[in-house]
Amino acid sequence: MKIVPDTSVIVDGRISYLVQDEDFEDSEIMIHEAVISELEYQANKGRESGFNGLDELKNLQKYYNRGIIKLSFVGERPSIDEITLSRRGEIDAMIRNFARKHDAMLITSDKVQSEVAKAQGLDVVLIKQDQTDFDIDLEISKYFTEDTMSVHLKEGIVPMAKKGTPGNINLVYIGNEKLKHHEMKALAKEIIEKAKTDFKSFIEIEMDGATVVQFREYRISIARPPFSDTFEITAVRPVANVSLDDYMLSEDLINRLRDTARGILISGPPGAGKSTFAQAVADFYSNELNAIVKTMESPRDLQVSDEITQYAPLEGDMQNTADILLLVRPDYTIYDEVRKTKDFMIFSDMRLAGVGMIGVVHATCPIDAIQRIIGRVELGVIPSVVDTTIFINEGMVEAVYDVNLTVKVPSGMVEADLARPLIEIRNFETKQVVYEIYTYGEQTIVMDINNINLKTAKKEDETLVRKITSKEIDRFFRKEFPNAYFEVDVFSDNRATVKIEDKHIPQIIGKNGKNIDKIEKKIGIHLNIEPLDENNIVTNFDENMDVSIELTKKFIVFNFGKDKIGKSFDIFIRDEYLFTATVGKKGTIRIKRNMELANIVLTAMKQNIPITYYMK
Repeated sequence: MKIVPDTSVIVDGRISYLVQDEDFEDSEIMIHEAVISELEYQANKGRESGFNGLDELKNLQKYYNRGIIKLSFVGERPSIDEITLSRRGEIDAMIRNFARKHDAMLITSDKVQSEVAKAQGLDVVLIKQDQTDFDIDLEISKYFTEDTMSVHLKEGIVPMAKKGTPGNINLVYIGNEKLKHHEMKALAKEIIEKAKTDFKSFIEIEMDGATVVQFREYRISIARPPFSDTFEITAVRPVANVSLDDYMLSEDLINRLRDTARGILISGPPGAGKSTFAQAVADFYSNELNAIVKTMESPRDLQVSDEITQYAPLEGDMQNTADILLLVRPDYTIYDEVRKTKDFMIFSDMRLAGVGMIGVVHATCPIDAIQRIIGRVELGVIPSVVDTTIFINEGMVEAVYDVNLTVKVPSGMVEADLARPLIEIRNFETKQVVYEIYTYGEQTIVMDINNINLKTAKKEDETLVRKITSKEIDRFFRKEFPNAYFEVDVFSDNRATVKIEDKHIPQIIGKNGKNIDKIEKKIGIHLNIEPLDENNIVTNFDENMDVSIELTKKFIVFNFGKDKIGKSFDIFIRDEYLFTATVGKKGTIRIKRNMELANIVLTAMKQNIPITYYMK
């Protein structure tokens, strides 16, 4: 009997088992060069499937040397064009054509390959996942005991494991001898082969030097050079299957989850039990509320009931998964985990589309979950996206925050006309405001209310607020009056003095004070406008400062001297503002010669136009 296996069945490691069957005794195994080429490519990329496939060929070679089978390597290596078209089935087509030409049996574990071969009239055997006699238990599972959360194996290191429960975890040695390369390789091969065999397991990620496998309840990460310095395998599994009843939540919080919460962030540090709590919430919505619940995971490692469908990134992109879910119309979706900006955008989009969203987020303290979404979602939209945050620490619910949008004067400010939209973060149990989030000019402020005395702000808070206020006033006047020299003094949270040259004051005040009223409303603080003592102005460098200009190959260098290090200057040409810069540690300010500013300076120098400097 002539047998032509394709790449899928070689990578699975099942062809060597098959040929030992009596029905295939004295078979001739014909390996097409296209298979060799594909395995070589995958191995060069550091992918476990490539190494596993090459190991399977070595096993076949052993059977050949013992006279159990006949083995030959046939056909021609695919061309560059055929390799480029491999995703469109060109390599599979080459293998089918070879099997047809030599009247051989095609063996595959790829259902599409099998169906196409049957349609072409080929003799084909599809090895299904339930047609193997593999022991489903993994060798690495022997390292796990009832209280083991994760196992950490590394070449040249004694095996270690984390044991305990969230909040009470210890890293311990679970062996006596250092692991050797061939032991690590054997473990990795078994994991890949059995993941392909077991219909409840998946290879979630396979990249150069890294593979992530979800093998039933185990999430296994395999790393090898060049991605890691040595061979490493990490296996993680949940140690507890809990329900919301186990968390002893208050009746108010249960009602919140049941009736009003639609945008939830579950946060906490690594290993705190976030995913375990998310599983409990998912089962609560599915079983208690009879709701349609889906998950978005990469990798899919949540241990949820069979009624809940787990989705991975579709074609490698979670946005595609979200598009499908919006058509499926679930009541709730668990997003594990929300980390990158794109994840927050997808989470926000689905929530605003009407889907109840529960996101899992890494955070070291309760407010950090909200901090991570600021800047990624428009501030005023945040309460519509996230209405509840739950902080998990050491396996327990440590804090629950309620997120609301309101309009009021921020705490620590007293003037009624400083009222603005702000987000109130309240402790759900005590109903007390713990944080306020609002914009001040172009800054976003997250104010810890527990650290504010509502009558008089603490000195450190006063300093912070006044620094921010001073920057906002400075930015406004620099933009609106670029030719003016001015000084800003913020002497309270709601009042500041701006000293500016006399000639600009009428324009600032305006007729009947209309201009200053508009400026105060825009900046959000009362301003006293006073004339500037012109003796404070540093003018033309020829008269007041010894500043020389040096031209280098790449820069125009302004030499101010080391006594001016750290001081900021506005630079003007013929009384027109050009730019502001701070003197560096060498006593210089440099601008690149390929910038437009440099061209302006060079032109002024050639035409002997005065260059003036105003110290800030």
